Amino acid sequence: MTQTPTRRFPAYNRRTVPLHPVLRRVASALTYRDFRVLWMGAFASSVGTWMQKVAQSWLVLTLTDSAFYLGLDAFLGELPILLFTLVGGVVADRRDRRAVLLISQCVQLGTAFALAALVYWDAVRVWHILTLSCITGTAQAFGGPAYQSLLPTLVRRDDMPNAIALNSTQFNLARVIGPLLAGVALATLGSAACFALNGLSFLFVIASLLMLHIRHVAVIPTQSMAGEMRSGLSFVRHDPVILTMTFLALCTTLLAAPVLTLLPVMARDVFALGPAGYSRLMAFSGAGAVLGALTVAWLGRFPAMGRVVLLVQLALGIVLAAFGASRVLPLSYALIFVGSIGLMMSFSMLTSLVQLAAPNEMRGRVVSIYMMAFRGGMPLGSLAAGYAANLTSAPATMVATGLLLSAVAAAFLVRAKAVREF
Repeated sequence: MTQTPTRRFPAYNRRTVPLHPVLRRVASALTYRDFRVLWMGAFASSVGTWMQKVAQSWLVLTLTDSAFYLGLDAFLGELPILLFTLVGGVVADRRDRRAVLLISQCVQLGTAFALAALVYWDAVRVWHILTLSCITGTAQAFGGPAYQSLLPTLVRRDDMPNAIALNSTQFNLARVIGPLLAGVALATLGSAACFALNGLSFLFVIASLLMLHIRHVAVIPTQSMAGEMRSGLSFVRHDPVILTMTFLALCTTLLAAPVLTLLPVMARDVFALGPAGYSRLMAFSGAGAVLGALTVAWLGRFPAMGRVVLLVQLALGIVLAAFGASRVLPLSYALIFVGSIGLMMSFSMLTSLVQLAAPNEMRGRVVSIYMMAFRGGMPLGSLAAGYAANLTSAPATMVATGLLLSAVAAAFLVRAKAVREF
């Protein structure tokens, strides 16, 4: 019988900050020096990422005039998550997670600059965009498990839900700032500038990774890579809480995430908006997501969190269906804002519960399986939503997926006792 290898945890570098009790509760993870450094670097990079997302979606729509290609671009960007994330989880448990992240960031920096060059010299074709999206997704398939596995080593266990929520906050705060900056850059400098600025933004997260004090302690593998993948799958399969949370994450991303894929079509065809109007819709979505993540950060860990997740998902599906049916722009701003609150609360709480349930020596593999479901639902949902929108319409597709999400949440509320009580 082989012994499970152990890791040495870091000596947490924590600073006492004189804050109002409410703010201290919301931002407790930011009192850890390494988490704070990584948070700031990731935030700068996320702003660039959202600038590129807006510019790239608009570029694809301009080149092809097709909702299907929007869905295909999202699909190819997320497909490597389905193919390689399990391998990425094993790598995150075997290798220095910071080194894996550095390689991932460098690859994404290269693809951003390559797209900027293609657009600047007017040589870009849709297949270039699709290929670069796939390469970027491959880098994220290895970087994602390493990043998620690194976070719990930067803060104490009690502050883990707060750290995960604050990580979601920076990403979604960037969803507010990035699209607004993209709207300005698209109107004044063109899409090449958005891609180049995204490339530069990766330098911030690379610098923050190099500044971390945490040191990796190597674990000698006791199995082959295939064996470690099987052991991770077996662990998740026999843990009812992690298995159910993983399935819920798949359903949520499969049915709710495509709203962002179809948002350019809604902006142009339903509300007759240009890039600036599309950016405003993205900004409202980002603002709602920030509020949702901050709400989870303030709540921390609380009893029956699983029940709250299901109730939030039930309400989320109804709101997204209402957004698809709305033809009043101010109402749609409000609905996408409220829907994004629910979407981010659901994601943050699901991720927190999985991280809390996963042992450190298995965390890379458990997180990779969860991410494969969490991120894997996005390409499948985006591709299906793009195809359905071409056959019917984007609004009709949103109504259908929203109502289906509510039905799934209602079924789990009735039948999944283990989730309700976790």
